[in-house]
Amino acid sequence: MKRKKLVIISHTEHYTDASGTICGWGPTVHEINYLADYWEEVVHVGCYYSYYPPPSSVAYTKTNITYVPIPAYGGSTLRKKIGILKKMPGIIRTVKKQLIGATEVQLRTPTAMGLFLLPLFTWFWKRDYIFWVKYAGDWEQEKPPRSNGWQRWFLQKKWIDFPVTINGFWPHQAPQCYSFENPCLTEENIATGKLIAATKKFEPPYVLTFVGRIDHVKGVDRILKALSPLPHGIIEAVHIIGDGPERALCEKLASQLPISIIFHGYLDRATVHQFLSASHFFLLPSSNEGFPKVIAEAACYGIVPVVSNVSSIKHYLHENNAYVWDINGQQTFESVLGEAVFSEKLQLEQKSKKIQELATLFTYTSYFNKLNKLIFKETFN
Repeated sequence: MKRKKLVIISHTEHYTDASGTICGWGPTVHEINYLADYWEEVVHVGCYYSYYPPPSSVAYTKTNITYVPIPAYGGSTLRKKIGILKKMPGIIRTVKKQLIGATEVQLRTPTAMGLFLLPLFTWFWKRDYIFWVKYAGDWEQEKPPRSNGWQRWFLQKKWIDFPVTINGFWPHQAPQCYSFENPCLTEENIATGKLIAATKKFEPPYVLTFVGRIDHVKGVDRILKALSPLPHGIIEAVHIIGDGPERALCEKLASQLPISIIFHGYLDRATVHQFLSASHFFLLPSSNEGFPKVIAEAACYGIVPVVSNVSSIKHYLHENNAYVWDINGQQTFESVLGEAVFSEKLQLEQKSKKIQELATLFTYTSYFNKLNKLIFKETFN
């Protein structure tokens, strides 16, 4: 039996494509498309942008999903950041209206509107529905942005009487905080990934792939520096998928290296998976993360990760299934990448098999089962 109405509130970017169809950030929309099978009605309240959508955006595929726009907010300047104050009353009215008839409500944080929505849900709005908060940021970050840090602090307090899902497993975790994996894979993905991984040969020249935002936090500049000393012939190609403020600078740096480094910009999910399926190593020397879904997507195809040990990444990746760079240690990312590409074939094959096991934790099926058990406290018939 289906539940009645799920309301999701997030800052997910939405756009209108050339055909007039509303589309949004792929990972979130894929997840909502899956969840829609279990509710009569799903409402997603999210930010709307008037410019053309990037290739990473996709349309909703289920007819019982309704997208409700709220104005975009935020930016790099103080003036843009505080601009949300003018938009706050309209956002509150929109959210409050959509709560009518809801049986389940999820608020996705950290986001600037969490600063006022969290107190409203906690103390001022009557909740006759199941309510939970997803905190997708780095739960361990020492110096988070003030907004993120306040929301994390708020969600750990004793006054919280609703579940909070977080990335990773932490000492002294508040009782209302549940460790959850971010879903991104279907059972079909897992089956296909196993077949592809079984044919992967860990012999040079290797194909390396990065997926994410191109800036210093994600570490594309670190990747380029680490590639420089590698001998000719050991790397076939490096695929950089994504975009960001430092793309032009990184492209200039890459042009000085004797390696085929291709910047693809944003790509749709199917194309990203094609590149992942043909890769040997997945690179992410990031200095700040929650838990990126793309690590699980790469794991599905038996790609060996070469990543930093920030936040909850270290709870899932270790010496048995990856090459993990201690960002605060003495070893450089350059030496970790070198260790990876010069490893014995058997060692790489073993890590590839182990990392595939990790992927099964990140299926939509596993996620929904966990929601039933820990958030809804019941099982669907």
